[in-house]
Amino acid sequence: MNNKRTWIEKLSDFISGKGFYLVVLICVAAIALSGWYLVQGVRGGLDETLDQPVSGSAAIVDKPSAAPTPRPTAKPSDPPAAGSARIDVPASAAPAPSVQPAPSAAPAPSAAPAPLVFTWPVKGEIVAGFSVEALAYNETMGDWRTHNGLDIAAERGTQVLAAANGQVSALYQDDLMGTVVEIDHGQGLVSQYANLAATPTVKVGDEVTTGTVIGSVGDTANLESGSQAHLHYALLKEGSPVDPADYLPER
Repeated sequence: MNNKRTWIEKLSDFISGKGFYLVVLICVAAIALSGWYLVQGVRGGLDETLDQPVSGSAAIVDKPSAAPTPRPTAKPSDPPAAGSARIDVPASAAPAPSVQPAPSAAPAPSAAPAPLVFTWPVKGEIVAGFSVEALAYNETMGDWRTHNGLDIAAERGTQVLAAANGQVSALYQDDLMGTVVEIDHGQGLVSQYANLAATPTVKVGDEVTTGTVIGSVGDTANLESGSQAHLHYALLKEGSPVDPADYLPER
């Protein structure tokens, strides 16, 4: 019988015995020891690198910042009196002054119209009075009719005067009343002078004053040709006839 065993059989017996565990333990110890030496070597290299001084110098440049804008400082006020409290209001909290509108020029007061001073346009007897509510007999026409003015007796050629200040507003020839001059006195008053001579001494637009000569007594009024020589004088207020005697001075 051949008792010689092969190396494979011997290895198998060793592995199945306690020898296998001893080999594994040795291998593990060898691996751990190798790892420790490796870690120590790497760490030593890093420590040497870190311990070396850094060559060169590092410059830190400080960029200048913009200079701050100076802010106006409030002028110190007088110290408050003892026992009083002072509250400082920041300048920013002060309200902005409001813009006041420029005062408009006050309108100039309108001048009050000067009072009118009346005078008799001619001096003479009243031969026909004012009558607009009652009919008066007309000798020329031979009928009864109203009479819107005063017939003042005066010889032909007698100067006729403006009864008050005003402006000549009309000059015309009327079929019944003959040559007529109208004067606007303002305040709604207009005076009429009829039965004048054919050519008055004023024209439309002339300014006249109390007593200005505007013409002379004539005989141009066909409606009153049967009466004695006279001036027919009428006065209108806002276009309606009024009694001239209420405006003329006492005789």
